[in-house]
Amino acid sequence: MRRQLLKLVLAAALAAVAGPAFAQDYPVKPVTLIIPWVAGGPTDIVLRAFAEAAQKHLGQPIIVENKAGGGGAVGPAQMAATAKPDGYTISQMPDGVYRTQITQKTTYDAQTDFTYIVALTGYAYGVIVPVESPFKTWQDLVTFAKANPGKLNYGSPGAGSTPHMGMERIQKHLDIKLVHVPFKGAAEVNVAAAGGHIMVGATGTSAKPLADAGKVRFLNIWTPERLKMLPDAPTLRELGFPFSIEGPIGIAGPKGMDPKVVKILHDAFKKSLDDPKVQEVMAKLEYVPGYKSGAEYKAYLANAMEVETRILTDLGLVKKD
Repeated sequence: MRRQLLKLVLAAALAAVAGPAFAQDYPVKPVTLIIPWVAGGPTDIVLRAFAEAAQKHLGQPIIVENKAGGGGAVGPAQMAATAKPDGYTISQMPDGVYRTQITQKTTYDAQTDFTYIVALTGYAYGVIVPVESPFKTWQDLVTFAKANPGKLNYGSPGAGSTPHMGMERIQKHLDIKLVHVPFKGAAEVNVAAAGGHIMVGATGTSAKPLADAGKVRFLNIWTPERLKMLPDAPTLRELGFPFSIEGPIGIAGPKGMDPKVVKILHDAFKKSLDDPKVQEVMAKLEYVPGYKSGAEYKAYLANAMEVETRILTDLGLVKKD
């Protein structure tokens, strides 16, 4: 009995020593970054640029593994279910991860089954109208919508997309009602707006080339600050809203990661924000800086889940039975 007790005490002592030693030595092998989209898309391209830059600071390669499906939720869900919390498997965390949890049963909890590491960049969204539209400013649109409830339509990249959720939140705040026209992606929204087939488009900065060509006009932008690429588009906060609407691109690991390992990963990816190649790719693909610490990132997602749960419930999109 005494011998068994000594073995247990010794094992505990070794574990206590090994924990910090492991964190201090990390990483000793390549790190796998799950990108939950098919290869070649804009998010895949920008995350590969971040990975290439971050591995210089880690001292180990970062190997990209594409696991698409479920609106971006499949890859992170598999990581949460199967990966060890040792820092060698991490994943991008799209909005689809928490949004899927709101609308249907999932095998994970977005708040408790992941360790949030860092948010790096993000999508910039806003409202566009055809250049011939009588709405020259955002206030013009609001005035019309209040005087003509249900007569103003807007297109989004699809039901449940961030632009759709954003427009529903904006409508609720202003107590106006617009008719939603879902499309299959931002490109379709942009073309429909440019052609005058919809009155308003909720989209991203992918519409900038059409704005430059004089086909559409941005009435607002949803980022916390104005964008250099769209200097004339006011932010929501400038227009009196108490919120911004973001689409952060961030990274998380499985739950239970050592805080020291989290810090090493966080610091490596944060430093990659200053990498010239990363900045070049972000500028080319029209992504905006969006750094958040792991704690800030988790808090942002918790708030987004709370807000969108109410929106999705009102829209009848919560189906968990």
